[in-house]
Amino acid sequence: MTLTPSRRVYLLGGVLLVALTVGSRHFSRPGEPSFIIPLAVAGIAYLLAIREFFSVPSFPTRVIVIGLALAAVWHLLFLLQPPGSDDDIHRYVWDGRVQRLGYDPYTAVPSDPALARLHTPETRTLNHPDLPSPYPAGAELFFRAVTAIHESAFALKVAFVICDWAIVLVLLAALRRFGLGEHWVLAYAWHPLLATEVAGSGHVDIVGGLLLLISAAALARRWRAVAAVAFALAVSVKVLPIVLLPLYWKRVRIRDGALAACALALLYIPFLGRGRIPIGSLGTYVQHFRFNDPVFAVLERVASPRLVAGFAVLVGFLVAIWLRNRSPQCSSVAFAWPMAASLLFAPVVYPWYLLWMLPFLQFASTLPLLLWTVSIIPTYYVWHLRTLGHPWSVPGWILLLEYGSVAVSAAMLAWWRLRRRTRSRCSAD
Repeated sequence: MTLTPSRRVYLLGGVLLVALTVGSRHFSRPGEPSFIIPLAVAGIAYLLAIREFFSVPSFPTRVIVIGLALAAVWHLLFLLQPPGSDDDIHRYVWDGRVQRLGYDPYTAVPSDPALARLHTPETRTLNHPDLPSPYPAGAELFFRAVTAIHESAFALKVAFVICDWAIVLVLLAALRRFGLGEHWVLAYAWHPLLATEVAGSGHVDIVGGLLLLISAAALARRWRAVAAVAFALAVSVKVLPIVLLPLYWKRVRIRDGALAACALALLYIPFLGRGRIPIGSLGTYVQHFRFNDPVFAVLERVASPRLVAGFAVLVGFLVAIWLRNRSPQCSSVAFAWPMAASLLFAPVVYPWYLLWMLPFLQFASTLPLLLWTVSIIPTYYVWHLRTLGHPWSVPGWILLLEYGSVAVSAAMLAWWRLRRRTRSRCSAD
C-alpha cells in the first residue's frame, strides 16, 4: 500500500511526537544517550518531513492544523520540564530581578558577596556568576518586563513560547501573501530545537527571531518605518542580525533609519549611568568563550580574538551586500545566509544560536542551513562529557559530522545549480 504525502506527513509527525516525548522525560540529562538519541531520531524525522514538503505544492488545511496541534503537544511537554540548573534562563531571572531592585545588570556581578542577599533559589545556580551580564539593552528590558509580571524561569519560558507561536502566525500570513504553500509553516513549527531550546531551556534568541521576521515581513510590504524599527529592536536583543544592515540600504528612508536609531538609543538610556554605552561582559565573551568554533580556532592562531570576531561580522556584511544585489527584496534567503556566514566564523556556536535562521528556511537554496540546524544536535553530547570530567570542547568527530554534512550538501547544491545552468545554456544554443 502506497501512502499519500499527507499520510506520510502524519506518520512523521507521530514519530516526532514519540521521540520528543521520550526526550522530554530525560531533559534533565542533556547529552546522555537517553536524551540525545530520541532527539536525533526527531531530527531525522524532521528532515524526512522537509522532503515531503518539497514534494507537493500544497497540503490540505487539515494537515497543517493537525501538524500545529502536534507541535503544541511537544512544546507543552518541554515547557513543563524545569530548565537545567546552569541554563542561561537563570541569568535572565537575575538580570530582570536586579533591574527592578535598582541595580545595573552590566555592573552587578552575581558572585559579589555584597549582592548575596539579592539571590533567589533560581538565581543561585546561574552560570558564570563572576561576570556581569553580556546581553544588549532590548533583552535586558524584556527580562525586566517578564519578571515584573512573575519572577520565575517558568514565566520567561512561557513568554518565549508565546514569541515562538507568534512567529507561526507571522509566517502563515507571509506564506499566504506570497503564494507559498502554507504547509511550510510546519518546517518551522516542527523543528526539534524549538522544543528543547525555547520551551525547554528557554533562550531569548526567539524574541530576536520574532522581531527580525516582523521586520522582513514589513520590508516586503513596504512598511518601511516598521521594518526599520523592528530591525533595531532585533539587534537590541542580540547583535547577530547587525550583519543584515545592507539589506535595508535604499529600501528604507533616511527618516526611517533615524527613527530606528532613536528607538535603539532609547533602550539604552536606563543603563547610561557612567556616560558610555554599556556592554557588560561582552568583551570577555569574545576573548575567552569558545564552543563549536572550528574556523575561529584556526584563525585565532594568527590574529587576536577581537580581530577574528570583527572578521566574522565583516563576512556576514559582505554576504548580505552580495545577496542585496542578487535577491528580491522579500527573499528570506537573503536574511538566512549572512547570519549563517557570520556564525561560521564565530567563537561560539550553540544550538540555540541557529534559532535566528529558522523562520527563513523555506527554499531549496537554504537546505544546507536547514541541515545545519539538525547536524548541530550531536553537540549536546558535550554536556554529558562535562559531567564525566572532560574538557568543555566539541570532539573532532562531532565537528566533522556537523560541518562536513553541511559542506557536502552545499557542494551538492552548487553542483546541481551549475548543471541546471549548463543545461539551460545548451538548450538556448
